Amino acid sequence: MSFDRRVFEAKGYLVVPGFVDLHTHLREPGFEDSETIETGRRAALRGGFTTICAMPNTEPAVDSPGLLKELIGRGHDVGGARVLFVAAITRGRKGRELADMVELAQAGAVAFSDDGSPVEDARLFRSALEYARASGRPIIEHAQDLALSAKGVMHEGSVSARLGLPGMPAAAEEAAVARDLALARLAGARLHLTHLSTAGSVELVRHAKADGESVTCDVTPHHLAMTDEWVAGSRAFAWEGEDRAPRGVPYDSSTKVNPPLRTRADVRALWAGLEDRTVDAIATDHAPHSSVKKDVEFDQAAFGISGLESALALVLGGVRAGWAPLETVIDALTTGPARALGIDRPEGDWVVIDRDAEWMPRADELASKGKNTPLIGRTLIGRVVATVVAGEVRYEGVVGVAEAISRR
Repeated sequence: MSFDRRVFEAKGYLVVPGFVDLHTHLREPGFEDSETIETGRRAALRGGFTTICAMPNTEPAVDSPGLLKELIGRGHDVGGARVLFVAAITRGRKGRELADMVELAQAGAVAFSDDGSPVEDARLFRSALEYARASGRPIIEHAQDLALSAKGVMHEGSVSARLGLPGMPAAAEEAAVARDLALARLAGARLHLTHLSTAGSVELVRHAKADGESVTCDVTPHHLAMTDEWVAGSRAFAWEGEDRAPRGVPYDSSTKVNPPLRTRADVRALWAGLEDRTVDAIATDHAPHSSVKKDVEFDQAAFGISGLESALALVLGGVRAGWAPLETVIDALTTGPARALGIDRPEGDWVVIDRDAEWMPRADELASKGKNTPLIGRTLIGRVVATVVAGEVRYEGVVGVAEAISRR
Protein backbone atom coordinates (compact mmCIF):
# COMPACT_ATOMS: atom_id res chain seq x y z
CA MET A 1 0.00 0.00 0.00
CA SER A 2 1.40 3.41 -0.93
CA PHE A 3 1.59 6.13 1.67
CA ASP A 4 0.61 9.76 1.24
CA ARG A 5 1.00 11.66 4.50
CA ARG A 6 -1.08 14.55 3.15
CA VAL A 7 -4.20 12.37 3.13
CA PHE A 8 -3.81 11.67 6.84
CA GLU A 9 -2.89 15.24 7.74
CA ALA A 10 -5.96 16.52 5.90
CA LYS A 11 -8.06 14.26 8.12
CA GLY A 12 -6.51 15.70 11.28
CA TYR A 13 -4.05 12.93 12.12
CA LEU A 14 -0.56 13.69 13.38
CA VAL A 15 2.10 12.40 10.96
CA VAL A 16 5.68 12.31 12.24
CA PRO A 17 8.94 10.52 11.36
CA GLY A 18 9.31 6.93 12.52
CA PHE A 19 10.47 6.51 16.10
CA VAL A 20 13.95 5.20 16.92
CA ASP A 21 14.35 3.17 20.12
CA LEU A 22 17.97 2.89 21.15
CA HIS A 23 17.25 0.52 24.06
CA THR A 24 15.14 -2.61 23.42
CA HIS A 25 15.44 -6.14 24.77
CA LEU A 26 14.54 -8.79 22.19
CA ARG A 27 15.77 -11.75 24.31
CA GLU A 28 17.04 -13.76 21.34
CA PRO A 29 19.10 -15.91 21.67
CA GLY A 30 18.47 -17.75 24.91
CA PHE A 31 15.21 -16.35 26.24
CA GLU A 32 12.80 -16.82 23.34
CA ASP A 33 10.00 -17.64 25.81
CA SER A 34 10.05 -13.93 26.74
CA GLU A 35 10.51 -12.37 23.29
CA THR A 36 12.01 -13.01 19.86
CA ILE A 37 13.32 -10.73 17.17
CA GLU A 38 10.13 -11.35 15.21
CA THR A 39 7.65 -10.63 18.02
CA GLY A 40 9.67 -7.64 19.20
CA ARG A 41 9.73 -6.13 15.72
CA ARG A 42 5.96 -6.48 15.45
CA ALA A 43 5.42 -4.91 18.86
CA ALA A 44 7.69 -2.04 17.83
CA LEU A 45 5.53 -1.23 14.80
CA ARG A 46 2.43 -1.04 17.00
CA GLY A 47 4.20 1.56 19.10
CA GLY A 48 5.36 3.60 16.11
CA PHE A 49 8.99 2.47 16.30
CA THR A 50 10.48 1.85 12.87
CA THR A 51 14.04 1.28 14.12
CA ILE A 52 14.96 -0.49 17.34
CA CYS A 53 18.32 -1.35 18.90
CA ALA A 54 18.56 -4.78 20.53
CA MET A 55 20.60 -4.94 23.73
CA PRO A 56 23.16 -7.73 24.20
CA ASN A 57 22.00 -9.28 27.50
CA THR A 58 21.10 -12.56 25.86
CA GLU A 59 22.40 -16.10 26.38
CA PRO A 60 25.02 -16.20 25.07
CA ALA A 61 25.74 -12.50 25.27
CA VAL A 62 26.37 -10.71 21.97
CA ASP A 63 30.12 -10.51 22.48
CA SER A 64 31.51 -12.10 19.31
CA PRO A 65 31.47 -10.92 15.67
CA GLY A 66 30.15 -14.32 14.53
CA LEU A 67 27.07 -14.23 16.74
CA LEU A 68 26.45 -10.60 15.89
CA LYS A 69 26.49 -11.34 12.15
CA GLU A 70 24.12 -14.26 12.68
CA LEU A 71 21.64 -12.06 14.56
CA ILE A 72 21.84 -9.34 11.93
CA GLY A 73 20.94 -12.02 9.39
CA ARG A 74 17.98 -13.14 11.46
CA GLY A 75 16.82 -9.56 11.67
CA HIS A 76 16.64 -9.42 7.87
CA ASP A 77 14.58 -12.61 7.67
CA VAL A 78 11.43 -11.39 9.43
CA GLY A 79 9.06 -8.51 8.88
CA GLY A 80 8.47 -5.57 11.14
CA ALA A 81 10.66 -2.76 12.36
CA ARG A 82 14.29 -2.35 11.36
CA VAL A 83 16.64 -3.92 13.95
CA LEU A 84 20.12 -2.71 14.85
CA PHE A 85 22.30 -4.46 17.40
CA VAL A 86 24.26 -3.27 20.42
CA ALA A 87 27.23 -5.48 21.33
CA ALA A 88 28.59 -6.29 24.77
CA ILE A 89 31.44 -4.30 26.27
CA THR A 90 32.94 -7.27 28.10
CA ARG A 91 33.04 -10.99 27.40
CA GLY A 92 29.88 -12.59 28.72
CA ARG A 93 28.96 -9.20 30.22
CA LYS A 94 30.97 -10.30 33.26
CA GLY A 95 33.03 -7.13 33.59
CA ARG A 96 36.40 -8.91 33.60
CA GLU A 97 37.87 -8.50 30.12
CA LEU A 98 36.88 -6.49 27.09
CA ALA A 99 35.14 -8.06 24.14
CA ASP A 100 36.66 -7.59 20.67
CA MET A 101 35.12 -4.15 20.35
CA VAL A 102 36.80 -3.01 17.14
CA GLU A 103 35.88 -6.26 15.38
CA LEU A 104 32.31 -6.03 16.71
CA ALA A 105 32.01 -2.53 15.30
CA GLN A 106 33.25 -3.76 11.94
CA ALA A 107 30.69 -6.59 12.09
CA GLY A 108 27.84 -4.09 12.47
CA ALA A 109 27.43 -3.16 16.13
CA VAL A 110 26.00 0.37 16.46
CA ALA A 111 27.07 0.77 20.09
CA PHE A 112 28.42 -1.12 23.11
CA SER A 113 26.75 -1.87 26.44
CA ASP A 114 26.77 -4.38 29.28
CA ASP A 115 23.29 -3.09 30.17
CA GLY A 116 22.00 -4.43 33.45
CA SER A 117 25.58 -5.28 34.44
CA PRO A 118 27.39 -1.95 34.70
CA VAL A 119 31.16 -2.15 34.33
CA GLU A 120 32.33 -1.70 37.92
CA ASP A 121 36.08 -1.73 37.25
CA ALA A 122 36.91 1.90 36.52
CA ARG A 123 40.16 1.08 34.73
CA LEU A 124 38.40 -1.44 32.50
CA PHE A 125 35.61 1.03 31.75
CA ARG A 126 38.18 3.66 30.79
CA SER A 127 39.73 1.18 28.35
CA ALA A 128 36.29 0.38 26.96
CA LEU A 129 35.65 4.05 26.32
CA GLU A 130 38.97 4.37 24.51
CA TYR A 131 38.25 1.37 22.27
CA ALA A 132 34.76 2.69 21.60
CA ARG A 133 36.25 6.02 20.57
CA ALA A 134 38.66 4.25 18.22
CA SER A 135 35.79 2.29 16.66
CA GLY A 136 33.60 5.38 16.26
CA ARG A 137 30.82 3.97 18.44
CA PRO A 138 29.23 5.22 21.68
CA ILE A 139 29.12 3.38 24.98
CA ILE A 140 25.58 3.01 26.35
CA GLU A 141 25.94 2.73 30.09
CA HIS A 142 23.48 1.59 32.74
CA ALA A 143 24.68 3.83 35.57
CA GLN A 144 24.36 2.01 38.88
CA ASP A 145 26.67 1.61 41.85
CA LEU A 146 25.91 -2.00 42.71
CA ALA A 147 27.39 -1.67 46.20
CA LEU A 148 24.95 1.13 47.02
CA SER A 149 21.91 -0.45 45.41
CA ALA A 150 22.74 -3.78 47.09
CA LYS A 151 19.64 -5.99 47.21
CA GLY A 152 17.15 -3.18 46.64
CA VAL A 153 14.00 -3.91 44.66
CA MET A 154 12.44 -0.42 44.42
CA HIS A 155 13.25 3.24 45.07
CA GLU A 156 14.50 3.88 48.58
CA GLY A 157 12.14 6.32 50.26
CA SER A 158 8.94 6.65 52.22
CA VAL A 159 7.04 4.22 50.01
CA SER A 160 9.63 1.45 50.31
CA ALA A 161 9.64 1.97 54.09
CA ARG A 162 5.84 1.70 54.17
CA LEU A 163 5.89 -1.47 52.11
CA GLY A 164 8.81 -3.02 53.97
CA LEU A 165 10.84 -3.51 50.79
CA PRO A 166 14.61 -2.93 50.48
CA GLY A 167 15.31 0.23 48.52
CA MET A 168 17.72 1.45 45.87
CA PRO A 169 18.77 5.01 46.74
CA ALA A 170 19.01 7.74 44.13
CA ALA A 171 22.67 8.04 45.09
CA ALA A 172 23.34 4.59 43.60
CA GLU A 173 22.59 6.04 40.17
CA GLU A 174 24.02 9.49 40.71
CA ALA A 175 27.39 8.26 42.02
CA ALA A 176 27.75 6.05 38.95
CA VAL A 177 26.77 8.89 36.61
CA ALA A 178 29.43 11.13 38.15
CA ARG A 179 32.08 8.42 37.74
CA ASP A 180 31.10 7.65 34.17
CA LEU A 181 31.17 11.32 33.19
CA ALA A 182 34.64 11.73 34.66
CA LEU A 183 35.98 8.67 32.82
CA ALA A 184 34.40 9.72 29.52
CA ARG A 185 36.03 13.11 29.87
CA LEU A 186 39.38 11.42 30.52
CA ALA A 187 39.01 9.11 27.51
CA GLY A 188 37.55 11.71 25.16
CA ALA A 189 34.83 9.25 24.21
CA ARG A 190 31.13 9.41 23.40
CA LEU A 191 29.11 8.32 26.41
CA HIS A 192 25.38 7.70 26.39
CA LEU A 193 23.74 7.31 29.79
CA THR A 194 20.58 5.26 29.46
CA HIS A 195 17.30 5.27 31.42
CA LEU A 196 18.25 8.04 33.85
CA SER A 197 15.69 8.26 36.62
CA THR A 198 16.67 10.88 39.19
CA ALA A 199 16.77 14.65 39.39
CA GLY A 200 20.41 14.50 40.46
CA SER A 201 21.43 12.48 37.41
CA VAL A 202 19.81 14.96 35.03
CA GLU A 203 21.54 17.84 36.79
CA LEU A 204 24.93 16.13 36.48
CA VAL A 205 24.41 15.70 32.74
CA ARG A 206 23.21 19.28 32.42
CA HIS A 207 26.45 20.56 33.96
CA ALA A 208 28.56 18.20 31.84
CA LYS A 209 26.94 19.44 28.65
CA ALA A 210 27.45 23.04 29.73
CA ASP A 211 31.14 22.19 30.07
CA GLY A 212 31.18 20.88 26.50
CA GLU A 213 31.46 17.17 27.29
CA SER A 214 30.42 14.62 24.66
CA VAL A 215 27.59 13.01 26.62
CA THR A 216 24.01 12.15 25.72
CA CYS A 217 21.26 10.52 27.75
CA ASP A 218 17.77 9.08 27.57
CA VAL A 219 14.77 8.55 29.83
CA THR A 220 11.98 5.99 29.57
CA PRO A 221 8.23 6.48 29.15
CA HIS A 222 7.54 4.65 32.41
CA HIS A 223 9.91 6.90 34.36
CA LEU A 224 8.19 9.89 32.75
CA ALA A 225 4.71 8.73 33.77
CA MET A 226 4.83 6.57 36.90
CA THR A 227 6.11 7.07 40.45
CA ASP A 228 7.13 4.68 43.22
CA GLU A 229 3.55 4.91 44.49
CA TRP A 230 2.66 2.47 41.68
CA VAL A 231 4.42 -0.26 43.65
CA ALA A 232 1.98 0.49 46.48
CA GLY A 233 -1.02 0.16 44.15
CA SER A 234 -1.47 3.64 42.69
CA ARG A 235 -2.38 3.85 39.03
CA ALA A 236 -2.27 7.64 38.84
CA PHE A 237 0.07 9.11 36.29
CA ALA A 238 2.47 11.70 37.67
CA TRP A 239 0.37 14.55 36.24
CA GLU A 240 -2.90 13.22 37.72
CA GLY A 241 -4.45 13.35 41.18
CA GLU A 242 -4.82 10.07 43.04
CA ASP A 243 -8.59 10.59 43.27
CA ARG A 244 -8.92 10.60 39.47
CA ALA A 245 -7.19 7.29 38.80
CA PRO A 246 -8.08 3.63 39.37
CA ARG A 247 -6.26 1.56 41.95
CA GLY A 248 -4.17 -1.51 41.38
CA VAL A 249 -2.85 -4.06 43.82
CA PRO A 250 0.26 -3.36 45.88
CA TYR A 251 3.42 -5.38 45.30
CA ASP A 252 2.52 -5.83 41.62
CA SER A 253 5.71 -7.25 40.11
CA SER A 254 5.00 -5.52 36.79
CA THR A 255 6.01 -2.28 38.53
CA LYS A 256 9.45 -3.67 39.38
CA VAL A 257 12.02 -2.05 37.10
CA ASN A 258 15.69 -1.15 37.22
CA PRO A 259 16.31 1.69 37.69
CA PRO A 260 13.23 1.81 39.89
CA LEU A 261 10.26 4.10 39.59
CA ARG A 262 11.16 7.22 41.54
CA THR A 263 9.33 10.16 43.16
CA ARG A 264 7.10 12.74 41.53
CA ALA A 265 9.89 15.32 41.97
CA ASP A 266 12.21 13.07 39.97
CA VAL A 267 9.58 12.67 37.25
CA ARG A 268 9.21 16.45 36.96
CA ALA A 269 13.00 16.78 36.72
CA LEU A 270 13.09 14.29 33.83
CA TRP A 271 10.47 16.33 31.98
CA ALA A 272 12.41 19.52 32.68
CA GLY A 273 15.46 17.81 31.21
CA LEU A 274 13.49 16.99 28.08
CA GLU A 275 12.21 20.52 27.80
CA ASP A 276 15.65 22.16 27.98
CA ARG A 277 17.21 19.41 25.80
CA THR A 278 19.47 18.07 28.54
CA VAL A 279 17.76 14.76 27.81
CA ASP A 280 18.39 13.75 24.21
CA ALA A 281 16.12 10.78 23.74
CA ILE A 282 13.18 8.78 24.98
CA ALA A 283 14.01 5.05 24.97
CA THR A 284 11.59 2.34 26.03
CA ASP A 285 13.94 -0.10 27.79
CA HIS A 286 11.34 -2.61 26.58
CA ALA A 287 12.01 -5.57 28.90
CA PRO A 288 9.56 -8.41 28.25
CA HIS A 289 9.51 -11.43 30.54
CA SER A 290 7.68 -14.72 30.56
CA SER A 291 5.10 -15.18 33.31
CA VAL A 292 7.34 -17.55 35.27
CA LYS A 293 9.73 -14.66 35.89
CA LYS A 294 7.06 -12.12 36.84
CA ASP A 295 4.17 -14.00 38.46
CA VAL A 296 6.13 -14.50 41.67
CA GLU A 297 6.81 -12.62 44.92
CA PHE A 298 7.83 -9.01 44.28
CA ASP A 299 11.34 -9.39 45.65
CA GLN A 300 11.89 -12.55 43.56
CA ALA A 301 10.54 -11.16 40.28
CA ALA A 302 12.71 -10.07 37.36
CA PHE A 303 13.11 -6.36 36.70
CA GLY A 304 11.41 -4.89 33.65
CA ILE A 305 8.33 -3.51 31.91
CA SER A 306 7.11 -4.45 28.44
CA GLY A 307 6.89 -0.98 26.96
CA LEU A 308 7.07 -0.69 23.17
CA GLU A 309 3.31 -0.65 22.56
CA SER A 310 2.35 1.82 25.30
CA ALA A 311 5.26 4.29 25.06
CA LEU A 312 3.52 6.82 22.83
CA ALA A 313 0.42 7.14 24.99
CA LEU A 314 2.49 7.73 28.13
CA VAL A 315 4.56 10.56 26.70
CA LEU A 316 1.53 12.18 25.06
CA GLY A 317 -0.03 12.31 28.51
CA GLY A 318 2.80 14.51 29.72
CA VAL A 319 2.43 16.71 26.64
CA ARG A 320 -1.28 17.18 27.36
CA ALA A 321 -0.39 18.14 30.93
CA GLY A 322 1.88 20.88 29.56
CA TRP A 323 5.08 19.34 30.88
CA ALA A 324 6.89 19.58 27.53
CA PRO A 325 6.00 20.70 23.99
CA LEU A 326 4.92 18.07 21.49
CA GLU A 327 7.76 19.02 19.14
CA THR A 328 10.33 18.35 21.86
CA VAL A 329 8.91 14.93 22.63
CA ILE A 330 8.76 13.93 18.96
CA ASP A 331 12.38 15.02 18.52
CA ALA A 332 13.34 12.86 21.51
CA LEU A 333 11.68 9.87 19.82
CA THR A 334 13.21 10.45 16.40
CA THR A 335 16.16 12.75 15.73
CA GLY A 336 17.51 12.65 19.29
CA PRO A 337 18.20 8.91 19.51
CA ALA A 338 19.60 8.81 15.98
CA ARG A 339 21.96 11.63 16.85
CA ALA A 340 23.04 9.91 20.08
CA LEU A 341 23.89 6.76 18.13
CA GLY A 342 25.57 8.67 15.33
CA ILE A 343 23.30 7.17 12.66
CA ASP A 344 21.14 8.74 9.98
CA ARG A 345 17.42 8.78 10.63
CA PRO A 346 15.96 6.60 7.86
CA GLU A 347 14.02 8.38 5.14
CA GLY A 348 10.60 7.04 4.26
CA ASP A 349 9.77 6.05 7.86
CA TRP A 350 6.53 7.58 9.16
CA VAL A 351 4.03 7.17 11.97
CA VAL A 352 0.38 8.21 11.79
CA ILE A 353 -1.05 9.04 15.20
CA ASP A 354 -4.56 9.62 16.50
CA ARG A 355 -3.83 11.78 19.55
CA ASP A 356 -7.40 11.49 20.86
CA ALA A 357 -7.95 7.74 20.54
CA GLU A 358 -8.77 6.07 23.84
CA TRP A 359 -7.73 2.47 24.28
CA MET A 360 -6.99 -0.05 26.98
CA PRO A 361 -4.04 -2.47 26.81
CA ARG A 362 -5.10 -6.10 27.11
CA ALA A 363 -2.63 -8.91 27.58
CA ASP A 364 -4.05 -11.07 24.79
CA GLU A 365 -3.89 -8.18 22.33
CA LEU A 366 -0.25 -7.25 22.83
CA ALA A 367 2.08 -8.27 20.00
CA SER A 368 4.96 -8.67 22.43
CA LYS A 369 5.32 -11.96 24.25
CA GLY A 370 5.91 -9.89 27.37
CA LYS A 371 2.63 -9.07 29.10
CA ASN A 372 4.42 -7.60 32.12
CA THR A 373 3.01 -4.09 32.23
CA PRO A 374 1.00 -2.41 35.00
CA LEU A 375 -0.98 -0.63 32.27
CA ILE A 376 -3.17 -3.65 31.54
CA GLY A 377 -6.75 -2.42 31.97
CA ARG A 378 -5.71 1.25 32.32
CA THR A 379 -7.30 3.68 29.85
CA LEU A 380 -4.69 5.41 27.68
CA ILE A 381 -5.07 8.24 25.18
CA GLY A 382 -3.15 8.37 21.91
CA ARG A 383 -2.59 5.49 19.53
CA VAL A 384 -0.75 4.59 16.33
CA VAL A 385 -2.98 4.41 13.24
CA ALA A 386 -0.27 3.27 10.83
CA THR A 387 3.48 2.69 10.77
CA VAL A 388 5.45 3.07 7.55
CA VAL A 389 8.95 1.65 7.03
CA ALA A 390 10.91 2.66 3.92
CA GLY A 391 7.70 3.90 2.29
CA GLU A 392 5.81 0.65 2.96
CA VAL A 393 2.84 0.47 5.34
CA ARG A 394 3.87 -2.35 7.66
CA TYR A 395 1.29 -1.84 10.39
CA GLU A 396 -2.31 -0.75 10.29
CA GLY A 397 -4.10 0.01 13.54
CA VAL A 398 -7.13 -1.76 14.89
CA VAL A 399 -9.53 -0.01 12.49
CA GLY A 400 -7.31 -0.21 9.40
CA VAL A 401 -5.96 2.66 7.32
CA ALA A 402 -8.89 2.97 4.91
CA GLU A 403 -11.45 2.95 7.72
CA ALA A 404 -9.40 5.40 9.79
CA ILE A 405 -9.43 7.87 6.89
CA SER A 406 -13.14 7.40 6.21
CA ARG A 407 -14.03 8.02 9.84
CA ARG A 408 -12.65 11.56 9.82
